[in-house]
Amino acid sequence: MIEKKSINKNALIELFKKLRSQQWRIIAPVKTGEQITFREITDGADILEDYIQTTQSPKGVVFPPVEELFRYNIKKEGVELSEKENTVVPTLVFGLRPCDAAGIAPLNAVFIWDYKDSQFEERLANTYYMPISCSKTDESCFCTSVGGNPGDTRGSDILLTKLSTGEYLAEIITEKGKKIADLGTGLFGPEPTEAKEKNLAVVDRRFDAKELEQKLKTLFNNKIWLQQSLRCIGCGACAFVCPTCVCFDIQDEGRGNKGKRLRCWDSCGFSLFTLHTSGHNPREVQSQRWRQRVMHKFSYQPDRLQVVGCVGCGRCSRACPVDMNLSEHLTRIMEVQP
Repeated sequence: MIEKKSINKNALIELFKKLRSQQWRIIAPVKTGEQITFREITDGADILEDYIQTTQSPKGVVFPPVEELFRYNIKKEGVELSEKENTVVPTLVFGLRPCDAAGIAPLNAVFIWDYKDSQFEERLANTYYMPISCSKTDESCFCTSVGGNPGDTRGSDILLTKLSTGEYLAEIITEKGKKIADLGTGLFGPEPTEAKEKNLAVVDRRFDAKELEQKLKTLFNNKIWLQQSLRCIGCGACAFVCPTCVCFDIQDEGRGNKGKRLRCWDSCGFSLFTLHTSGHNPREVQSQRWRQRVMHKFSYQPDRLQVVGCVGCGRCSRACPVDMNLSEHLTRIMEVQP
């Protein structure tokens, strides 16, 4: 059962102080130059709330862009391996949007699948999510087309919705959320009387994800992929801002007999992503790579893992240097005849 409380801005600042006094990290959106991104904060003064979406997602908290797996030292006796000790502390991710919290499910479906990724699992177990519902939107947002909405509670531990009074409705959803509320005893007030829905943005649904999944099964060899990919330059910007992309590469960095192995973000849009050692590339042109990206998120992943690989945050469309708007492309795909 979701427990509903209220909290105001001053009480949130006090909550942050209590958490930091117990060695918690707090990650929140701040403005850096022209970008809005997530950074560790020491107080609430720099937190940006009045925005539509951050440039980068908070995915890196649980799935870092570059992560050391182990170090190696080649000796006469053999290869000596040493794993890096990762210091994981309780981390509150505050002020993200509900779509970003919902984006945890696709990540979890991959990393805690047939093989459990211990580093991801440990980070996620120690990460707490407190999003703020969306009060405004733009043409890139399409959360309602993939099962979400501006006040979606999926993935949230505590969801805040700003009311006209200036205070927040706090929906305490999970055991993690209750833990935060207990740590902030006395800071949360009674449930407000104002309705949540009147303070949410309106995002029109452009397509149905279930229908799209079925439609894609008939379009593998359709010319739509070539038509849509003609301006794609394979830069990978869409993948690097995406909250749900999970592709990674393994790289060894070494000098002499010593080095380290790293896990780094990658993208199926890169020409090298599927290049074999033999020189053969099963996705040798950009249209095949564009098809893979769409198929993976909206067909393969729902079919195999029962979760859509997209939350409709719109970052890919905003970040694309050649204006490939994903929701527009998906809407066009729904209109194609097999």
